[in-house]
Amino acid sequence: MIIEPDFSNELFSVIQLVLRENKHAARLISTTLKKNILWTTSQKACFSDTVYDIIRWWRLLWYVLDQEPSFQKQDVHKLLLVYQILFGDQNSQTNSFTTEEHAIIKKRFNDAENSRAVRESIPDWLDAVCNKELGDRWEQEIHALNKKPVVAIRTNTIHITKPDLKDMLAKKGIETQNVEFAPEALVLDKKQNVFTLTEFQEGLFEVQDPASQAVCRFLDPKPGMTTVDACAGEGGKTLHIASLMNNKGVVIALDTEPWKLSELKRRAKRAGLNNIETRPITSSKVYKRLNNRCDRLLLDVPCSGLGVLRRKPQIRWNLQPDSLKRLHSLQATLLERYTPILKPKGRMVYASCSILPSEGEQQIKQFLTNHIEQYRLLEEKRFSPSTDGFDGFYMALLERIS
Repeated sequence: MIIEPDFSNELFSVIQLVLRENKHAARLISTTLKKNILWTTSQKACFSDTVYDIIRWWRLLWYVLDQEPSFQKQDVHKLLLVYQILFGDQNSQTNSFTTEEHAIIKKRFNDAENSRAVRESIPDWLDAVCNKELGDRWEQEIHALNKKPVVAIRTNTIHITKPDLKDMLAKKGIETQNVEFAPEALVLDKKQNVFTLTEFQEGLFEVQDPASQAVCRFLDPKPGMTTVDACAGEGGKTLHIASLMNNKGVVIALDTEPWKLSELKRRAKRAGLNNIETRPITSSKVYKRLNNRCDRLLLDVPCSGLGVLRRKPQIRWNLQPDSLKRLHSLQATLLERYTPILKPKGRMVYASCSILPSEGEQQIKQFLTNHIEQYRLLEEKRFSPSTDGFDGFYMALLERIS
C-alpha cells in the first residue's frame, strides 16, 4: 500500500480528530471521501485502510519510532513513514530515514514481540483486564481482533432471495460466500464499497456482520408478534427483526437518541419495512406502558464494544477503566428495567458485542440469581473472533416464567 502525497493533510486531520477529540472515525472517513471527488476507487480504499491502520497500530508505531505520542504535524508525518516501512510499500516515501535508521526501526519492531500490549497496540490496563477475564484465550482473541474485518451483508428477504442476490452480485464481478449459521448472510471475497451499489440503494441488502445477524435469529420473532428492540440505535437489528416477522405484527424500536431513530426510519423506508414503530425514550413512562404486553424483547446493551474492535479500532483508546464499571452497572440496570415488558412465556435475548464474561455470562448469572422464580435461561451462545472469524458476541435467550 502506497500513501499518496495528497493524503498527508487529510490523514493528519482525521487521525487528530479521532484520537485527540474522540470523533467517529467512520463518519470522518466518509466525509473526507465525499469531499475528494477526484480520488479513484483504489485511492479511497487506501485512505480508509490507512486511517484505520494508524488508529489500530498507534501505540506500536510510536514505540517503533521511540517517541512519545504526539499530534505535531511533523511527528505524525514521521509516524506515517514508519507505518509505510512496516506495513506498506517499503520503496515508497521512506527516504527520510537513513539505512541505519531503517535497521533501528526494524529492530524495535521485532523487540515489540516481547510485550503483548505493545505488539498488539493496546493500553496496559486493558491488556490486564482482558487477560484476567479470559486467561489464555485473550492472546488468540486480541490477535484476531487486530486483523482487518470481512465485508458481510444481510439479504433483505422481503425483496429478494439470497441465491438471487448472490447471482446478481456475481454478474457485477462480486463473488460472495455463504455462512452456515446465518441464513441471510453473504461474505464478500474482496473488500468492496457496497454502499455505492444499486442493490444497496434499492434496499436489497444491509451491511451486517454474521454474528450480529445471529442475534435476531436467536430471538426467533414470528409474524404477528409484538417485539421490542429496547436499545435500537440506528436499527441494524431492528430491520432484521422486522424482516424475520415478514412485515407482520409490530416492532417497537426504543432509543434515547431521537436522531438515531430518524436514521432507522430512513433505513426502514429503503428496505420496504412498514411494521416498525419508533419511540424515543423521553421518560420511564415510554417503556412502562409496555409492561406485560410483549412477546419478544431484544436487549442489545451498551457495552465495551471489544467484540467489534476490528471495525472500530479507536475503541481501545476511548475506553477507560472506569468505563467498564459504568457499563456493568448500566447493563444490570437495563435488565431490571426492560424485562417486565415481557408477557408470561415471552422470550428475550440479552446481547452484547463484547468478548468479556463480565458483560455477558456474569450479568445473566446475577440477574437470574435475583429473579430465580420469574425467568429462566433457555440457551446461551458466544461468537469468538478467533474461532468463528467474525465479530465477538454474547447472547442469552431467557423466558419469563410468571
